[in-house]
Amino acid sequence: MHTESWQSVGPSLDECIKCNICTSYCPVASVTDLFPGPKYAGPQSQRFRENGQPHSPDHSVDYCSGCRVCNEVCPTGVKIAEINARARAHMAAEEGIPLRNRLLGRNELLGKVGSIAPPLANFGLHNQLSRVLADKVFGIAQDSKLPRWPKGGTFGKWVKKTQDQRLKSDKKVVYYHGCGTMYYEPFIGQATVAVLEHNGYEVIVPPQNCCGLPLLSNGEFDEAEKYHDNNVNKLVGYARDGFDIIGTTPSCTLTLKEEAPELLDKHDADSTDLKMAVWDIFEWIRERWEEGDFRTDFRPINMILPYHAPCQYRAHRVGKPALEILQLIPELDVRESCARCCGSAGTYGYKKEKHLIAMAVGKELFDFVAVQGPGVTMTASDTETCRWQIELGTGLPSRHPIEIVAAAYGLYNLESRQLTN
Repeated sequence: MHTESWQSVGPSLDECIKCNICTSYCPVASVTDLFPGPKYAGPQSQRFRENGQPHSPDHSVDYCSGCRVCNEVCPTGVKIAEINARARAHMAAEEGIPLRNRLLGRNELLGKVGSIAPPLANFGLHNQLSRVLADKVFGIAQDSKLPRWPKGGTFGKWVKKTQDQRLKSDKKVVYYHGCGTMYYEPFIGQATVAVLEHNGYEVIVPPQNCCGLPLLSNGEFDEAEKYHDNNVNKLVGYARDGFDIIGTTPSCTLTLKEEAPELLDKHDADSTDLKMAVWDIFEWIRERWEEGDFRTDFRPINMILPYHAPCQYRAHRVGKPALEILQLIPELDVRESCARCCGSAGTYGYKKEKHLIAMAVGKELFDFVAVQGPGVTMTASDTETCRWQIELGTGLPSRHPIEIVAAAYGLYNLESRQLTN
């Protein structure tokens, strides 16, 4: 069991100096007493879980959202979020995993099933009766914002349909699209391909699967390892051939680069070679721009755009490259959110007992959007669950920054979310 191995996060445990900085910044602890804070649930409680001692009976660690704000602010580098994730996996191994959590952890499977008949899946998931039943029977919050399957089919379907029309070039890049783009937001992938081709890059879309983060978040480490190993086997050849592998969901790319290798103790050559080749798309674009290999022939976009950099994006520790690129677009007034977290934290906000906590955490962000004025018509954020949470909390549509860039090139309509040519 991977939760028994601590070679990557265990040594950081003793670096905790009990300063409580993590607790003072924790967005969850600030809105509920059900979570006593990262220090207590993480390194302090972990000392009672180690070396064969009885595991802590304190289940408050399950209320950690995994946002990693604690890791950001810890002055001594304690990997608190990873410690908490392993503690949740211990609990799951000992007590079992609820059906609700098993369902939420299998985003790829749910996406595949729903994409067979999108209208039927949308009706089954979104009618009032099914939402009430899901709330009462499974504990999936009735008021949470569940995704919808698009009528036009998956991103994979679009890739196959357009393969003969897409750019062929000596400059190539590999695209890791993730489940959200594949099944729920194919327009993100289409905008990404349009932007990359506009810059002269041929986009390779290889076979791939879920990064495994929903499984890791819900304590199913062994199942998550299967997903990670599958991705390594499918993608490591491209890494060794010198291709950059870019992704448009920071939580997915972070999982390939860091979370899965650390939590699953994957330090073999294949996992290492893969993670060294993975980039967040705007991390990659910024470097191309700095090298003079990224076009800035942008059309003006006269808009006030509140922008939120998600927690998982900040965890890449590369700054905020999406913000830097958006600021290059003429007349676009990008206003950066300093909110700690949107609250959704992947599947966290879907859980009945945590939904109100997620909304309370997100209030800081929702309020930020509200004070930007009545002229704001949409927001931007880099991960799908953040965008859905912002839409739920503000009532405004939210877009991925790559959609904004595609629109600035004149290749994409922000309202219809369709390519313009």
